[in-house]
Amino acid sequence: MVKPRKRFAQHWLQSQSVLRQILMAAQLCSEDRILEIGPGRGVLTRELLAQAQSVISVELDRDLCKSLRHTFKDRDNFTLLEQDFLKLDVSSELAGAQPNKVVANIPYNITSPILSKLLGSIDAPAQPIYETVVLLIQKEVAERLVAMPGSKAFNGLSVRSQYLANCELICPVPASAFKPAPKVESAVVRLTPRPYPQAAQNPQWLSTLLKVGFSSRRKMLRNNLKALVDRDQLSACLNTLNISLQARAEELSVAQWIALSDSVHPSQV
Repeated sequence: MVKPRKRFAQHWLQSQSVLRQILMAAQLCSEDRILEIGPGRGVLTRELLAQAQSVISVELDRDLCKSLRHTFKDRDNFTLLEQDFLKLDVSSELAGAQPNKVVANIPYNITSPILSKLLGSIDAPAQPIYETVVLLIQKEVAERLVAMPGSKAFNGLSVRSQYLANCELICPVPASAFKPAPKVESAVVRLTPRPYPQAAQNPQWLSTLLKVGFSSRRKMLRNNLKALVDRDQLSACLNTLNISLQARAEELSVAQWIALSDSVHPSQV
């Protein structure tokens, strides 16, 4: 039996109730082609194989790959890629078998780059778009993904993720659901990538505003953005949009961030 390795942030899911929640959130059907990141010992993989047309699992750990090949050697709908997911070119590697859903218990230490790869960025959304992405991640990150404006958890990640996808918190997951138990609480989230209904006129400019706007949470937004936007011009735009001049970055909704970026064009700064 392969033991979990700290350097890969491995924690084996052992809760059947959490496993059921993940599968229910994925809303699987027999035509689904699933991409799984970090299959571990294959607990989730086994269930996915039973319900989906195919499962492509990406695993970096050599010993786990050996075990997975043995465990699922008789499953013709199973493909294992012994690779680093962050270096994987999904479109070219899986040409002709492009997954339509992602279902995974991902390594927490690389959550941010995985999210970036799956969703893309505001100015360059990932292509092709997955129908559904269901992930078991650290609870703190999950709360940021679904946070509402004005809450402590709401930050730049919240805006970027909600711009690129509908984000839902499916259920909290206690540390006791894993072996060994991680030092943090976890949660299952479902992301449904889609173009934002009222997209920003200049997505790259919106990205720049978000990065600078959230650079110092304690400062008012107009102070954070003074290096990019003339103070009087920004104040006028905030007034027009009915946003307080004392507002901080985390108080603006996704729609308000878009409206602000559309109101202050790069050529005006």
